[in-house]
Amino acid sequence: MGLEQDLNNIIADCRNGSRKAQEQLYRQLYGFAIGIAMRYAADEHESADIVAHAFVKMFRSMHTYDAAKGNFHGWLKRIVINEALDHIKQHSRFTSLELEVAEEPFVNNSVIEKTDAAAILQLVRQLPPATHAVFVLYAIDGYAHKEIAAQLGISEGTSKWHLSEARKILQQKLTAIKI
Repeated sequence: MGLEQDLNNIIADCRNGSRKAQEQLYRQLYGFAIGIAMRYAADEHESADIVAHAFVKMFRSMHTYDAAKGNFHGWLKRIVINEALDHIKQHSRFTSLELEVAEEPFVNNSVIEKTDAAAILQLVRQLPPATHAVFVLYAIDGYAHKEIAAQLGISEGTSKWHLSEARKILQQKLTAIKI
């Protein structure tokens, strides 16, 4: 039996209320979900909280999943991202700052090449929560400012400002790293 068929069977059993199937699905998809949550969370504890809430929401709304509209991983990713954004909105203030044209900070590529991904992710996690959320949505998950603004309840200009601020902060932190 293929992995996709196995996943479909587990999903069907979850819809029928099987706790064993829920545990299987949780174990099978936890790594995927935590990877998404880690991009938005300040630390591992916060990302685990996000994932826990996301799985509760997923199990409660399992009946709304429609395979004809997309794959299960995409559906779960959307739930995890929404939960992370809800978490950030509850714990952060989005200031209404406008920026029409963002300036692109310069970062020496040799600094980035000598910095591993974990160190860069740690720098991203140090950004203020609202700025962190906009940066991850834009730079990592590929959302446009219009989409980010709609998801976070801010203007496009505010989204651009947070992205510009994130880039400035990251530029300062990366250039401070000794080569």
